[in-house]
Amino acid sequence: MTSKETTEESIMLAACIQGDKAAQYQFYQRFSPILFAICKRYADDEDSAKDMFQEAMIKIFQKLTDFRFEGSLEGWLKRVCVNQCLDALKKSKAKFNESLNDAHSNLPSDSDILSEINVKNLMQLLGKLPVGYRTVFNLFAIEGYSHAEIASMLNITENTSKSQMFKARKWLQNQIVK
Repeated sequence: MTSKETTEESIMLAACIQGDKAAQYQFYQRFSPILFAICKRYADDEDSAKDMFQEAMIKIFQKLTDFRFEGSLEGWLKRVCVNQCLDALKKSKAKFNESLNDAHSNLPSDSDILSEINVKNLMQLLGKLPVGYRTVFNLFAIEGYSHAEIASMLNITENTSKSQMFKARKWLQNQIVK
């Protein structure tokens, strides 16, 4: 990020914190597509994604004074949004230990099969995964968290996180080769 972008973000954030509606709208317009896409990855449906997104935006605007420009603003916003999505899943009593049918034992072992699918189709398939598997897949494969970090976030064991990731990938592979 250039110093010009950092300066522009600082000015926009200061204005947002002061309650400047135009700056808040500019902030919303700039970051809402990125943040809503995150919510859609974690939600079961569009309405749930909208609820998660609304709660994330409320939390972000409440916490803007916490951002210290020690990393990227976008990275901080994504982290707040992911955490809000996880909180929503926990409140909905999502089961992070649910299992998939083990009837997929004859699946191809080539993990590169996922590269053969376009993003839109992958997002549709992710939406069909049980919430626990979808959550672990998002955190590990997309957000880049380690299994230890995921275990801590979801209050599960590291092995449960690894198992859910493995089964989610196998399920996705099976859907792709159909």
